[in-house]
Amino acid sequence: MTVLVTGANGSVGSCVVARLDGAGEKVVAVGRGPRRELPSRVEYVELDLARPDGLRELIASTAPRGVIHCAAMTDVDACEGEPAQAWSVNVGATEAAALGCREAGARLVALSTDYVFDGEGGPYSEDDPPNPRGVYARTKRVAEEAALLLAPDCAVARVAIVFSGRRGAKRTFANTAAEQLVAGNEVRAFQDQVVSPTLADNAAEMVIGLLRSGERGIWHCAGASIVSRVDFGRALARKLRAEERLVIPVPMSAAKLLAPRPARCALRIEKIRRLLGRAVPLELEAALDRFLAERSA
Repeated sequence: MTVLVTGANGSVGSCVVARLDGAGEKVVAVGRGPRRELPSRVEYVELDLARPDGLRELIASTAPRGVIHCAAMTDVDACEGEPAQAWSVNVGATEAAALGCREAGARLVALSTDYVFDGEGGPYSEDDPPNPRGVYARTKRVAEEAALLLAPDCAVARVAIVFSGRRGAKRTFANTAAEQLVAGNEVRAFQDQVVSPTLADNAAEMVIGLLRSGERGIWHCAGASIVSRVDFGRALARKLRAEERLVIPVPMSAAKLLAPRPARCALRIEKIRRLLGRAVPLELEAALDRFLAERSA
C-alpha cells in the first residue's frame, strides 16, 4: 500500500518520507524541483503545484491508501506580494489533493498552520474560531475547509514555527541563531511573539500517527512548550553553552515586515497527546537536543 507525500523536499515533508520509508512503507514523494535529501529507494515525482490538476491526476494514477499533503507556499511575505500564486499553491493544490483522495478512496492528512489565528488570545485549541490575517493565513484557512469539505476521510494537522537541523532543510531562525551564537554574535529575537516551536521530525511523527489513527477533523501537531522567540533563543544559547545576553529582545514592529504575524499564536496540544501519548509532542528542551543532533549528523 502506497502513501503519497507532497512537499517532499520541505522540512516536514522530507521527515515524513524518511519515517515512512524507514517503517517499510511504499512512498511516492512529490516535490518542486529536483529531489533533495530523500532515501534513494523512494519514488520521486517532480510537480509544480501552481498547476494543481497534475496532483489530482497523480493520485488517480498511483492509487495511494493515504496522502500527506505537506506542500505549501510558506513564505508569508512572498504570499503577501503574490496572492494569486499563494491561492494556486495553498488552496488549489489542497483542493486537488482532496478531490483526488475522494475519487481514489484515499485518506488525506493536510498540513496547516498556527497562523490561521489572529494571535489576540492564544494559546488556541482546535475548538477556537480561526481569524486569519494576511494572504498566507487566509489561504491556509480556506485550504483547511477545502480539505475537510471535499475529502470524506480527512484530518487537518496544524503545525507551528517549524525548525530542523537536517541537511538541506529550509533555513529558519533556529539555524541562523545557532550559527551566530556559536560565533559569539548577537541574535535579535522578537520579545512579543509567543509561539509553539515544532521540530520538523516531531511534526512528522505526529502527522504519521494521525494518518494511521483514522481520526478525522482538526488536530494541533505542534511542540509542547509555549515560549517567546527570546525564550527560544536563550534556551538554544544554553544548549550551545553560549552567552544568553547575546539574544537581544526586539519588538516585531522593529522588523517592518510586509505580512502580519500573530503575536500570541501558540497551540494547545492536549488532543494529540491523548491520541498518541503524552511524550510525543516534544518539550522545547528535548526538541533542541534533537535539533542539535541533526545539525551534527
